Amino acid sequence: MPHKNILRALAVAAVVALSAAACSSGGSDNKSKDANGPITLTWWHNGNNEPLLSLWKQVADDFHASHPKVSFKIQPFQNEQFTTKIPVALQGKNPPHLYQQWGGGNEASQVKSGKLMDLTSDVSGWIGQLGHAADGWKVNGKQYGVPYDQHVVGFWYRTDLFQQAGITSPPKTIDELNTDVTKLKSAGIAPIAIGSKDKWPDAFYYDYFAVRECSTKVLKAEMKAQKLNDKCWTKAGQDVKDFLATNPFQSGFLGTPAQQGAGSSAGMLANGKAAMELQGDWDLSTMTALTEDKALPSKLSWFTFPTVPGGHGDPDVVLGGGDGFSCTTKATKACADFLKYMASPPVQKKLAQAGVGLPVNPAAASALTDPTVKKVLDASRKANYIQTYFDIALPTSTGQAMDDAAANLFAGKADANAVAQAVNNAATGNR
Repeated sequence: MPHKNILRALAVAAVVALSAAACSSGGSDNKSKDANGPITLTWWHNGNNEPLLSLWKQVADDFHASHPKVSFKIQPFQNEQFTTKIPVALQGKNPPHLYQQWGGGNEASQVKSGKLMDLTSDVSGWIGQLGHAADGWKVNGKQYGVPYDQHVVGFWYRTDLFQQAGITSPPKTIDELNTDVTKLKSAGIAPIAIGSKDKWPDAFYYDYFAVRECSTKVLKAEMKAQKLNDKCWTKAGQDVKDFLATNPFQSGFLGTPAQQGAGSSAGMLANGKAAMELQGDWDLSTMTALTEDKALPSKLSWFTFPTVPGGHGDPDVVLGGGDGFSCTTKATKACADFLKYMASPPVQKKLAQAGVGLPVNPAAASALTDPTVKKVLDASRKANYIQTYFDIALPTSTGQAMDDAAANLFAGKADANAVAQAVNNAATGNR
């Protein structure tokens, strides 16, 4: 997401001194002038922390070795800043050549700006190796972005804290999760950490309860129509309210960030201040940067979101998405060539080894080494369907309305139907 939507100042821009293989940075017609180089590709990404910060620099260095005329001006941003920075940049005359992209309805909204490069012809010779993973970066059958990893959301948990609370196995139902929350509180342990200050972690809970309450048929049809009329959406809202009533989160969770600093929800789990966190597979790399505990990976495990009694959702459906990049019409064919390089097995294996996500190229799956991340990969492979995070699957403004409504639900300012109503209103221009 991530994923995924509001904080922290611009990270210090890192300029990678490399030279370039393509041509001028004007309109889309520059794609035919690549041989005239050089070009400096401005690259916006969300890898503002290790290991991704150094890894992306290395990827750029390696690409330069075989494309000595291509240089990069790299600008890392906090993940949450992209929600506002990209729409503004696409309205201006100088958007970046290459930027972080999550596909779905967000990408479809951006395509309307006329600033995204149609990559279809440039990637046709190799995109097939990614399988269906690349479909989420298509709009009206055209490829406007390419993913570099995949994600699945579930509960990360501390096996040592579970043992301390007398919990012998992860919960499979929401009732079992509620029982475990009670056991952890009795042991003086904060059961679940959440970074509600960033809103999107709240949405993960609503999304998953909806995935458990709604049939896959309803999920696909009503998300596409942007009309959440089935009663399962309201049931999901009530599930959230009922879960909140058990007080499962840390004190002051509404003001806690998700990933920024040791006091974030990821930092709490990393430092043993909470037993669980509902997050994506990327959480391991996030947590290791927020603690000095080198043994952390051995203390972690993972389970998928529990089933909900009476729900019509398939228990083998999971919530997820992926990260990728789009090129703008300011770029040249060099940008598409760089995306091809990112999707190649050598780079995919480096990403897998760094733990930043599940490789989008199946040829790199063997590079995953952490047993917990392998467990997440197995869950993604066994899933009957992977529901893209709702705020990404929907158009940008509608997805933001959904996140805002979910945050209001967590803050006790909304009723069970508020999230579905927010989507319906936003989709009809009545937000």
